[in-house]
Parts: sequence; structure tokens; C-alpha cells
Amino acid sequence: MRGLAVTCGLAVLLVGPALGAEKPEDAAQAVADSWLKLVDQGQYEESWEQAAGPLKVAISKDEWKKGCGGARQPLGKLVSRKVRSRQYTEQLPGVPDGKYVVIQYDTVFERKASALETVTPMVDSDGAWRVSGYFVR
Repeated sequence: MRGLAVTCGLAVLLVGPALGAEKPEDAAQAVADSWLKLVDQGQYEESWEQAAGPLKVAISKDEWKKGCGGARQPLGKLVSRKVRSRQYTEQLPGVPDGKYVVIQYDTVFERKASALETVTPMVDSDGAWRVSGYFVR
């Protein structure tokens, strides 16, 4: 029995660091990519539901739905999207310090050949990455 406890303890030590080895940029991009699919499909209410707490405090679901729809619908359907840059930071202007990744995508829509989307996931109060900001221009 004693040998089993030592073996299990060693397994936890070996597996533990590997689980936390994911870079913040990778975790944040996975969340951003998934969240963008909702926006691409016009599921603006669901995108608000899955957003970070600070975004929900800053804008109501109805305002988000109108604003996001107003910005995206004229562009048409997504044609392609490619990551331009990813930057981890703990300080951004106008928001509390925290863990953020600013991701910029070069995007092509059916009625806009060259757009720049900026998605900013953050570590929310429960420790999960969620989108706290979205801009398209």
C-alpha cells in the first residue's frame, strides 16, 4: 500500500506541470475562436452570455445585440480569418489590471475585403478565460 501512494504522488508531480503548461495566448485564442463562431452565426445574445463579467456590466444584452448586429450584418458572411498578433498583458487602458490577451485577426467578409478584428479575452473572476472586448474595423 505504501508503494502505491508514492507512485501516485509521483504521477501527480509529473502530470501537474504539463496541465498548466499551456501559454495564456493559446488558451485565450481558443476561447476567442469559439466565441467568434457565435458572432459569425449571428448568435449575439449567446456571445453576450459567454462574455466576461466586465463586458456584461458595461453593456446590456440588448445593447450588445443591437451594436454587434449593426456592426457585423453590413459586412456579410465571414470569408476568412487569420491571426495577425497575440499579446499577453496585465494592464490595458481604462480597465482594471488583470490577465488579458489582445488578439488581432486579419479578416475578410463578403462585403469587406480587408477588416481588422480585435478580440480581448481575459481571466474572469472564476479563473476562466472569457471575451471582454470586441472591435471590428
